[in-house]
Amino acid sequence: MDFEAARKHMVDSQVRTNDVTDLRIQRALETVERERFLPVELKAQAYVDREVAYAPGRSLMTPRDFSKLLAALEIRPTDLILDVGCGTGYSSAVLAQLGEMVVAVESEADLAARAQENWAASGVVNAAVVASDLAAGAAKQGPFDVIVISGAIETEPAALLKQLKDGGRLGAVVRRGGVAKGTIWRRSGAAVASHEAFDATARTVLPGFTQPKAFVF
Repeated sequence: MDFEAARKHMVDSQVRTNDVTDLRIQRALETVERERFLPVELKAQAYVDREVAYAPGRSLMTPRDFSKLLAALEIRPTDLILDVGCGTGYSSAVLAQLGEMVVAVESEADLAARAQENWAASGVVNAAVVASDLAAGAAKQGPFDVIVISGAIETEPAALLKQLKDGGRLGAVVRRGGVAKGTIWRRSGAAVASHEAFDATARTVLPGFTQPKAFVF
């Protein structure tokens, strides 16, 4: 399979056509080898227009959802970024091309180890992984300009919002009642406001962000 051609087609058909016009995002997605971050048996699915589940509770978001989330976050080259639920490292590898430094949080030791191996093989030098519960984030390494939650959530990321700098942004796909919305939170002083930026399709809810099931009599 010609992965380079597939990567270019992904950007042309799934990113540009969905109003992601930031050339830095387009170049990052064309450069990072998405297939490298998947098991051998899933590499052929790297550029399909759907979520690709590669481990329990972990999926690659669709290129459309991921790119639109990045665009809505307005990432600057000087930004310190927290990537929550980095899995095998793909999202961090892309973010490393957009910001100055990426701190990745991963709760599964084997995934964190694979992320480090993948970054080394991909030449990523400005990303580091922290072992932590995803919802807890990495307060000691913050505060952050940008926080990206690399998966869907059902609950508000309260602990993570406290780790934003003044003017900082947090992006995630929020699922409620079967509906998914790409959502951006922004801190201004002590206040945090959110808005829904786009309709999304992400279905894999990350550990620590599931809504408790209500007991029904």
